[in-house]
Amino acid sequence: MVEHGDIRVVHCGGSKINFRDPVITHDSRFLLCASGEAVKVFSTSTEECIHELRGHTGLVTGVLLRPSNHLQVYSSSLDGTLRLWDFTDGILIKTCVIGYPIYSFYASDKHENVIFIVASMPSDKRAERFQLVAVHLPQSGDQMVEAQELSAVLSGVNPNPAAIAFGRGGEFIASVNDLQLEVYFFKKQKSYRFFLKEDNKKGGWNTFTCVACHPKDDCIATGHEDGKIRLWRNFNHKKEYTYSTLHWHHSTVSSLCFTPEGTNLLSGGVESVLVQWRYNQESERDFLPRLGGAITHITVSPDGSLFCTSHSDNKITIIQSCVKVSAVIQGLVKGDSIRTDLMMDPRSKALVLNGKPGHLQFYSLQRDKLLYNLDIVQQEYIHESGLQQFEVVKAAFDASGSWLATVEERHQKAAELELNLKLWAFDEQTQSFVLNTTISAPHDAQITAMCFCQPTDSQTTLLVSTSKDGHFKAWQLAAPAHTEGTDDEGPSWLCDFVSAYHGLVPECCSFSADGSLLAVVFQEVVTVWSPSTWELLTTLSQPPGAVSDLCFGRLSCSKYLLGTTASNLLCWNLLTCSLEWTTSMDVRRLVADPLSENMAAFCYQSGSTDLFVFKPSEPRPLFSHKAVCSGKVTQAVFAPREEMLESCEESSQWLNRSQLYFLTQQMDLMTFTTKAEEDRLLASSKQLVIDDSVAMTPFYLLLGKHRQQQQEHQDSDSSLWAERTALPQTSASMKELLQTPAHVLPSTSYLCSMFVQSLLISVSDAREEKAHAEEEMESEKEEEDSEEEMESSRSKPELAAAAATESDTPALTKAQARELRRVRKLDHSWLAGLLDS
Repeated sequence: MVEHGDIRVVHCGGSKINFRDPVITHDSRFLLCASGEAVKVFSTSTEECIHELRGHTGLVTGVLLRPSNHLQVYSSSLDGTLRLWDFTDGILIKTCVIGYPIYSFYASDKHENVIFIVASMPSDKRAERFQLVAVHLPQSGDQMVEAQELSAVLSGVNPNPAAIAFGRGGEFIASVNDLQLEVYFFKKQKSYRFFLKEDNKKGGWNTFTCVACHPKDDCIATGHEDGKIRLWRNFNHKKEYTYSTLHWHHSTVSSLCFTPEGTNLLSGGVESVLVQWRYNQESERDFLPRLGGAITHITVSPDGSLFCTSHSDNKITIIQSCVKVSAVIQGLVKGDSIRTDLMMDPRSKALVLNGKPGHLQFYSLQRDKLLYNLDIVQQEYIHESGLQQFEVVKAAFDASGSWLATVEERHQKAAELELNLKLWAFDEQTQSFVLNTTISAPHDAQITAMCFCQPTDSQTTLLVSTSKDGHFKAWQLAAPAHTEGTDDEGPSWLCDFVSAYHGLVPECCSFSADGSLLAVVFQEVVTVWSPSTWELLTTLSQPPGAVSDLCFGRLSCSKYLLGTTASNLLCWNLLTCSLEWTTSMDVRRLVADPLSENMAAFCYQSGSTDLFVFKPSEPRPLFSHKAVCSGKVTQAVFAPREEMLESCEESSQWLNRSQLYFLTQQMDLMTFTTKAEEDRLLASSKQLVIDDSVAMTPFYLLLGKHRQQQQEHQDSDSSLWAERTALPQTSASMKELLQTPAHVLPSTSYLCSMFVQSLLISVSDAREEKAHAEEEMESEKEEEDSEEEMESSRSKPELAAAAATESDTPALTKAQARELRRVRKLDHSWLAGLLDS
């Protein structure tokens, strides 16, 4: 058995991008958001992820622009560090070690070199209590520093970032928690607390949920669970405070944000409607409805030109100030439960699973981007609790990706189960799936499993479904019936075979790799059928217990059939129809690699899940990893790699052809990576990449990647610029300039003066060039005079012959004549010596 060694479990593409408030840069060109253990940088115009800022070893809990430098950004993490980045180039500048997990953090212009963090500090009274702490950043040139000066500001705060806000550029700070509003004034070093009753007279809940401060006036806006918004004024006097109430939301207000000028207040909640309130004219409101999932965060760009909303369906919507959607950045949608298995689309290599209600989402793991949503139910989803609607519960692809089968069901309290089986054909023109056949009530009870047969040349496409009604059915693709007077509507699906086994309920089914065998599990009995004749070939015995998962071996292990029970992993030999081996383990998910003989078994034990990778023909596992995650793993899939890895280590050879992905109980998508893969990604992320969308400034022309190409295409005689010496593009000094952190470089004024001087043309250089050109003209004139004297000494017959020859040939240009004279002056004696020898 090989232990995990240098293989570790990591969050892969598809991490949450709605976990914390996103940040829009000052020029409104980029959007930054926390995503797992990284910070993603998106383009607000193209929606593409430009690069990721990686370095944290824990969950990133916040992103914040540095107040003193708009091209740099801070990030905080549960690993207890603050990191400073140059987000345009993706370079880590400095790491500040705090020593405590950071849940949220804040900064203001009036507090230079101070970051306010919310951390969990141990206290005598409670095991854990959140405090707002001021961290004075050390002024050191080292890349790794440790914060020594920490001072507590507020205690008992809410770790939610929406519960704390700075007012008037940092003069005071407002914090809400439960039924209390606390305002702390830095100048007075005094705080005022305001309390509300748990519910009001009309039964509404007054609990605070979020807070925002007006950028210029002494006004604090708070959101509440009952949908109300309160505007607090005169709060610097505890007994004379006042507040006014705004009410449009029917449920909890999740986020509030003022525009930079303070002219508008933005609010959002579960209604998925962005409400824009006019400040001091609250009766005037603008609405932007139907944004998708519930709004969780609202952000405004520093110049006020863009709004940004995060949604519960892992989506970020970029909105223009005219309340018009301009871009949508969609992440992997993770609902409360994934009913379908994790699947790979054979055509696009995309991960396929439940997405929006009634949809399947196709998510590219390579690009970490949603490709598209396929509407399966094709009905409008109504957001109302307790309302039963159609849900996609099963899905399966055929081996070529030409067909997709889906099952949707709906439970009504007073009615029977509604069930639809739909077959979708891939359309080459639209590059998507089109509904081909809908089968209403394909079974009398819930469908437990379904799978496609990989057809050979002589077989037609076959789909098998099993149900709790005790039957399994085979659906076959049939050619259309050609009748006169009707149009050819193409092939459709029909029921070809129905069978049962002693009234037992079939739980799962699986086809062999070549499609010659079908295995169907009827509780404790495994039956093997021939799809060509639908003859029951044999039944396989096993220890007591219902078989919950079934999988055929691949390639050299195709003679094996594996199954799982609540306490055992079983392997049958199909040649001898006997049990080959069994081992005691609680396997929750068994997955086969389609490109090798390897299989992965996820086993639940002592509150966590262990992984075993093995070949059915070998007695010992190839790889094992204890506690890959807490809780249970119910969905997993092997994804074929675009490029095969060349790993020689025994512990990681099973990852060469395919990559294993799995979904945890917390709906986190995880995968396994090797140290070699991480080193390669880290090296590529450190390379300086200048975006093509960077403006054409003189600095871009100096340092841009296109400068060398432009200089190669310039005409050497066209202008004085072409004769200037090119700056050293690959010199050690230039590399050092580009890769050195900004805080250790000389001042910008010093570098700028050097740069401007390099662009100026001095008067002395122009005079020298003019004198040099005049000298060349005089030397050419002298050469022409000497040539004329030599030609006049020729004999007349030679002149006549030369004249006759020149009359037949075209006249030479001055440049050609000059080159001809240069060739004549060359010494060709070496050629005569070579011929004589």
